[in-house]
Amino acid sequence: MTAPADHPAGPSKRSAQGSSATSPSTPSRGSPPNPATVLTAIGVCSVVLGGLVAAVTGPLGLAHGSWLAAYLVLVGGVTQCAMGQARVRRPEVMQLRGSWAQIGCWNVGNALVIGGTLAGAPLAVDFGSALLVIALAIAFRAARSGARSATSSAAGGMSALVGHVYQALLLVLAVSIPVGMALAHLRNP
Repeated sequence: MTAPADHPAGPSKRSAQGSSATSPSTPSRGSPPNPATVLTAIGVCSVVLGGLVAAVTGPLGLAHGSWLAAYLVLVGGVTQCAMGQARVRRPEVMQLRGSWAQIGCWNVGNALVIGGTLAGAPLAVDFGSALLVIALAIAFRAARSGARSATSSAAGGMSALVGHVYQALLLVLAVSIPVGMALAHLRNP
């Protein structure tokens, strides 16, 4: 005998969740989060933290407060959200291999750059910057393979445009890293 649909033991959770339970960007309950979710979540938290730092910079007289707020919002937040959304947008080319390394390098690198800047330790900034370069290389490599598989339809054309904008963002960040390293050494010889 089968249970009716309105009975608590009725339909299974899998059928109630629909097809999104098997989607690569939507983890099922009990499964570990995917890299796209982690990147996006940490990015959103960084934006919020940057806003909080901006709010207390003036009242607390933080010397590097405005720099820290901008760094958290732009590098830790917006860029990391873009990295996460790039993985959501093209899950077929964004393999897990390298994803966790990208997350680790990006976040540890950011922590070292922030800590080194606040402590006046340019070597920590250098090491953090090297980790950021590794994370950017992983992200750029994944984005390049996604650009090669874009279709020629209108949706594929828009997808290709978004992919090129994303790659440009990664290149701008890559160019800005040596500038930040030089500034760290000039401020703290």
